[in-house]
Amino acid sequence: MTPTGQSVPRTGLFHLYPERMTLMLKRLLVSGYKPHELGIFNDKHPGIAVIRRAITSRLRGLLEEEGLEWVIVSGQPGVETWAAEAAFELRQEYPDLKVAVITPFLEQEKNWNDSKKMAYESILEQADFTTVLMNRPYEGPWQFSERDKFLLRNSDGLMLVYDEENEGSPRWLRRLALSSAEHGPYEFFTISAEDLNFAAEEMRMEEEGW
Repeated sequence: MTPTGQSVPRTGLFHLYPERMTLMLKRLLVSGYKPHELGIFNDKHPGIAVIRRAITSRLRGLLEEEGLEWVIVSGQPGVETWAAEAAFELRQEYPDLKVAVITPFLEQEKNWNDSKKMAYESILEQADFTTVLMNRPYEGPWQFSERDKFLLRNSDGLMLVYDEENEGSPRWLRRLALSSAEHGPYEFFTISAEDLNFAAEEMRMEEEGW
């Protein structure tokens, strides 16, 4: 299944805050590691629940404090998929929250395993907005770079699951986000290893009835 473009009103995803003269964190890009970078190789790994817990907690805070409206992902496996799933669950509490899946090229899921494809199709089906940036299949790494630049231009902030001691693939998006923050109003913050440890401890205490 591949995403299809859907039109949105001028007060929608891309046109609500075109000048970004003052920072309004309404459109949040979420990204981070792919599963294998975290040593996660199946959907039952306990680390997934911890990451989703940390993401959910941060999103809930932004919904309450900033009036967050959009969660944006590119649909890649790992943190982005889990973030979309967390946002879908939060819609039960915050029905105005919307999710956008903006993929870099056609059939990005072509070489993924069945489990990843199923998760991808599920978030596409539940998303409020889906589109593909380049209406052609994969041609080269430059397409990921163009994706990142586009997503940063069309968001008000980035939440990145990132550990400075294990940079991995998120380091490229981090560098672009830091540059965006230097040249204009743009929020950038991370969910660190410490944040994940805190989420895991919260879950442990809840299980033990604290």
